[in-house]
Amino acid sequence: MQGLALAIAAYMIWGFFPLFFHQLNAVLPTEILAHRVVWALVFTLGALLVLGQAKRFKQLLVQPRALGWLALSGLLISSNWLVFIWAVGQQRVLEASLGYFISPLVSLLMGWLLLKEKQHPLQLAAGFLAAIAIAWELISLGQLPWIPLFLALTVGFYGLVRKRQPVDSLHGLTIETLWMLPFALGWLAWMQIADYPVVFSNDLKLSWLLVASGLMTASPLLLFAAATRRLDLSIVGFIMYINPIMQFITAVWILGESYPPQRLVTFILIWIAMVLFMWGIWRARKNNKQALNSRSKV
Repeated sequence: MQGLALAIAAYMIWGFFPLFFHQLNAVLPTEILAHRVVWALVFTLGALLVLGQAKRFKQLLVQPRALGWLALSGLLISSNWLVFIWAVGQQRVLEASLGYFISPLVSLLMGWLLLKEKQHPLQLAAGFLAAIAIAWELISLGQLPWIPLFLALTVGFYGLVRKRQPVDSLHGLTIETLWMLPFALGWLAWMQIADYPVVFSNDLKLSWLLVASGLMTASPLLLFAAATRRLDLSIVGFIMYINPIMQFITAVWILGESYPPQRLVTFILIWIAMVLFMWGIWRARKNNKQALNSRSKV
């Protein structure tokens, strides 16, 4: 039960992101991103020291292969953050939620196509139904849903890169933000030099929210890492949809975003795919258990 509670807490924090970043609409997305990088690094370094993980962190810093892969994953996740922050500021949270609905399906298809991973037929059907939903969006609205696709693809490729270089969430995020730190500090310095409107230190409430963005970034990853050590990954697969469901509710019923009726068809197709995906996880888990039981009897 403790692992389940930790996982739910992590996904609920991610689900609250639209409401949190909505409070920062007066700040440029690039300034928010820069502060998110800086303060996330501060909090993750603090967590490493508190948890006694400094030695492992130093070991990673002298591994060129690990550093190279984490530089790439840092680029992917930071671009994902930037587009998400921009989408919230443009009142396009609904499109962002669609991206996080389809991201597990994109990851599934990438694993099947690129890594030749075996998938349950129900999971593959879910992935292809998601592709049909994107095609419907393109045909019915006459434009590619670039925000959902960008968010889903960056999450998918991020997972792919991290699979090639498996590092736990805390160490991984710390090194990723360390790679991004020079760019973040450089951007903030340029804003000051160019006399660009800077919110930090000029507005106390927004300044604290910018600092809190680092904690909001680091804390769910710590909770998620603790949860995965206690939970079957198939259960984590079921509850991952808390995040986009909360974002969808936030967009429609709290922020009052409007959407064309055609997009409702897209969401219905994605929700059906979501059910197939979770059903496939359950069936695959059941089949694995039956196979293990039959082997033990032999």
